[in-house]
Amino acid sequence: MSHVGVPRGTVRKRRSLALLTAGVLTIPALAGCSSDSEETSRGVPQDIAPAARDRVADGSTVNWAVDAMPTTLNAFQADADSATTKITGALLPTLFPMDAAGQPKLNPDYLESAKIIEREPKQVVLYKLNQQAVWSDGREIGAPDFVAQWRALSGKDSAFWTARNAGYERIEKIERGADDLQVRVTFAKPYADWRSLFSPLYPKEITGSPDTFNDGARTALKNTAGPFQLKSVSKAKGTVTLVRSPRWWGEKAKLDSIVFRAVAPKDRTKALAEGTVHITDVDATTADRIALALRDGSNGQPLTHGPGADLTPAAALRSWALAHGSDEEQAEIAQVAREKNRKAVVAYGAEQKALRGYAVRKSLEPAYTQLALNGESGPLADDRVRRAVARALDRQELAETVLKPLGLPAKPLGSHLALAGQPGYKDGSGALGDQNTKEAQALLADAGWTQGGAAEKPKDTKAGSEAEKKDAEDKKKDADKEDKEGTESTESTESTEKTEADEKKTDKDEEQAEKKADKTDKDEEKADRAAVGADDSAASRAEGLYIVGQDNKPGAAPVQAPDASTATHVLAPSRAAAAQSLALLRQASAVSEDSTTAEAASKATIQDKATAQDKQPGGAAGAYAPLGTAAPAPASVKGPLGKDGKTLTLRFVLPSGPGSQSLRGVGDRIAAMLEKIGIGTEITKVPDESYFKDHIASGDYDLALYSWPATAYPATDGRPIYAKPEPATDGSLLVEQNYTRVGTDHIDQLFDQAVAELDEKAARELMKQADARIWAAAGSIPLFQRPQLVAVDKKLANVGAFGFAAPRYQDIGFTDRQAAGSPADRKK
Repeated sequence: MSHVGVPRGTVRKRRSLALLTAGVLTIPALAGCSSDSEETSRGVPQDIAPAARDRVADGSTVNWAVDAMPTTLNAFQADADSATTKITGALLPTLFPMDAAGQPKLNPDYLESAKIIEREPKQVVLYKLNQQAVWSDGREIGAPDFVAQWRALSGKDSAFWTARNAGYERIEKIERGADDLQVRVTFAKPYADWRSLFSPLYPKEITGSPDTFNDGARTALKNTAGPFQLKSVSKAKGTVTLVRSPRWWGEKAKLDSIVFRAVAPKDRTKALAEGTVHITDVDATTADRIALALRDGSNGQPLTHGPGADLTPAAALRSWALAHGSDEEQAEIAQVAREKNRKAVVAYGAEQKALRGYAVRKSLEPAYTQLALNGESGPLADDRVRRAVARALDRQELAETVLKPLGLPAKPLGSHLALAGQPGYKDGSGALGDQNTKEAQALLADAGWTQGGAAEKPKDTKAGSEAEKKDAEDKKKDADKEDKEGTESTESTESTEKTEADEKKTDKDEEQAEKKADKTDKDEEKADRAAVGADDSAASRAEGLYIVGQDNKPGAAPVQAPDASTATHVLAPSRAAAAQSLALLRQASAVSEDSTTAEAASKATIQDKATAQDKQPGGAAGAYAPLGTAAPAPASVKGPLGKDGKTLTLRFVLPSGPGSQSLRGVGDRIAAMLEKIGIGTEITKVPDESYFKDHIASGDYDLALYSWPATAYPATDGRPIYAKPEPATDGSLLVEQNYTRVGTDHIDQLFDQAVAELDEKAARELMKQADARIWAAAGSIPLFQRPQLVAVDKKLANVGAFGFAAPRYQDIGFTDRQAAGSPADRKK
């Protein structure tokens, strides 16, 4: 059993990140893992139709679609979502918003400066506030607001219902500086990501008490400090309306108002055509329709797509003949169908004409899609199987599948902790290796999964963590049933005649004798398999890799080690294991240690140079067959592999909603790639609303696709995602946001070092080392940065696909003055 999240009162704190939803290494590739150089990467630029403010007209209202009404306007609560982020971004101070390169940038509307002024004996940051910065009630923004927010988010008072604490617990005190415009923050422990704090900044009236913090900011914000202020929230209409703030001291907002309107993804094409929204995220299907509308509007030809477009002349003639034939019943049916199709064609044509007024602005979203491998139990608890899965994937093909049709750069993502274009981005996938079918098959063979391993497959048995749990439950139920039947039989025997009792006893003795003989045969067979596969046991692998379910956690039976006087400790599962472990040590040294350590590791034996993590059975996570080793498995595998009577079949959970077609397409390609190496997949499609809660967070999957957002603070935001799960007091596990349940002590240590490292360059190097370790653990395989497609009224400027950058709401507006004066929900 796993607990998701951390209960109040625990030491570890975190910032929440909204969820959106290879093993063989060649030695020459190690040079590419050196931490001495930083890979230069170029991100995809934002697409927002930039225009100077003097070209943007004053006035008008913009309707902006969001997925749903926000459940809270408190960004620090657990149910805050993307709508909360959008709305509070226009209402509240963000001290260091992200710029187009994904870096935090000081916001001059609120700060004159902010910097570390002391490092010893303690870190001290001095904020100098913009002297014009005030709340909408006229009060100056100052130290009391900082103090109230720190106390609410420090985690010391459990009365505050908060989901984001990281960094605030490191603060020792906050005090006024030389004047009211200075705020001095002293840290008890160094905190590299101090720029992440106090954004958004709430007024002390909200954060000053648990009652106002928990409930006062859920549906109302009376005091704000942005270019807009909150006018109304209407659940009936599904709208949140913002109006220009008269107290705003910065550049005046161009728009009179912004209406955030809840529009389901499936209804957005219709909303665009009706003119009820001006800005909305769209999927590839809607983007294609807009592109077709623009094309058709310029060529003046009849539509060649939409309802009835695939009707051939012969079919059209047949339909006409039926509608005008002598069979009255058939004629009536045909006439109804033709009228329905005619109306659909007319409606589609009208929508296409209206869609010509929009443009699709596209970039890459600051988020990435990953393949998650659940390492809690089942086949994926074996790191070799996880690495085999990773090595079977052609990530370039998967990226091209999604991004190439949209005209976006199709390059696989190479990091868990930074995106292309961000400082510190470096492709760390070399720690795992490129796609290689033979080496993936070698890893599976080494893990005991062979072509003949499923020859004795039990009926209805499937590989996977849930299947194994079900087997255990079924066995227990059978045992309980037999005990109950035995008791009932005894009672019945005492109440019947002696002859009848003797007959029953004889039958029962014969049945028990047969069961005993069967059990003896199975025990002997099991003992034979154990003797043959002893070297492949779970106790003979895994460098320091923490896999939930394979350690001596509370409530689990301890792993019994062989008698030291009679047994030899086997460090690796095959003859090539020493070379495998040595190669990974060399790789890890190249990524995370200096050249002296790397040279020493290359000369020493595994036994002499293994670290505390490496001394665990099996050598290093990411160990692999040496370059040139022939794969034991055949080049072409027909059907899934097997082991101990079970087929190697993984449960692949995917969302079934209309906006997830692209994700399901990626899933189908992944399944085909895995089939080539003998891994079967059982694809399960579940409703979008239950996909995360009932499957990802609960661990009810083997493989899954979901996304994580980008961050400018990987040491803070990445830790809960990749942290080693910890046992709770009740014997369960705290997984925080690590839904793969795979982690190591070393990865945690690197995060802890980075978050306390005040030298930015040194902190980035530590994050590169952590990323290489995460790749080697093979619990999460980044695939590609997600596409960002935004349909926008063509006359709107400074809005669209923002990429990394936060919107500047005060600059958004119409370039056409006539459009600026028109009604917000004008019909197209």
